[in-house]
Amino acid sequence: MASTASPAAPPPTHVVKKGVAPLRAGEGTSFLLRRLHSLSGVIPIGAFLLEHFISNAEAWKGPVAYGKQVEFLNGLPGVLLLEIFFIWIPILYHGLYGIYIWYQGETNVASYPWSGNWLYTSQRWTGIIALVYMVQHTWHLRFSGVHLPTHPMQAFAKVQGEFQNPWMIIFYAAGIIAASWHFSYGLWLFAAKWGITTGERARRRFGYVCFALALGLILIGAVSVYGFLRAPYQAPDTSSTANIAVR
Repeated sequence: MASTASPAAPPPTHVVKKGVAPLRAGEGTSFLLRRLHSLSGVIPIGAFLLEHFISNAEAWKGPVAYGKQVEFLNGLPGVLLLEIFFIWIPILYHGLYGIYIWYQGETNVASYPWSGNWLYTSQRWTGIIALVYMVQHTWHLRFSGVHLPTHPMQAFAKVQGEFQNPWMIIFYAAGIIAASWHFSYGLWLFAAKWGITTGERARRRFGYVCFALALGLILIGAVSVYGFLRAPYQAPDTSSTANIAVR
């Protein structure tokens, strides 16, 4: 008498691991470019971001204090070379290569909604938002209207005039939040990739520090925006609108 045996369960085709590692090292040239991308996000872009947040906080003190800060920064020796080699070129590389990473990367938060995947996704999107914000912000303040390097005391009125449009306030808020998060989480990734934080415990602790940094930057940004909103409206001096070319 023949007997029938229950068929064995098919072997699993894949195993879903708990969590998705947020560290992607790459190989060969990709490894070098990704390391340079990570480094440029901290030095010099991260240093510039911190300085920019602190300088903009002078808006809380009013138009004169903000104008003097702009005047001081534009009066630094070799300021144009500093901007080209330590701000514009690093941001251009970091932004363009970041877009390449964003395009090449894959995310599957719907199927594997672990923290590493969500953080990786947030890092990609906040980077895009921050880049759009920086392009608009730089174009408006540096290359259009009043030439601030030669008329620094018009800086407060120029930013305040932009805030007369409520949508620009929302745009600035989104840019501040995106830049704060992107830099802070990028700093955490930098420390992990470069072997500064070794082990899960060290990374978790530094994660709390980076999260606090993100909140602190957002707070400073909010204070700066409120400084422009609470001050009496400063009508721009149209007579100071001159050649806006880089000098």
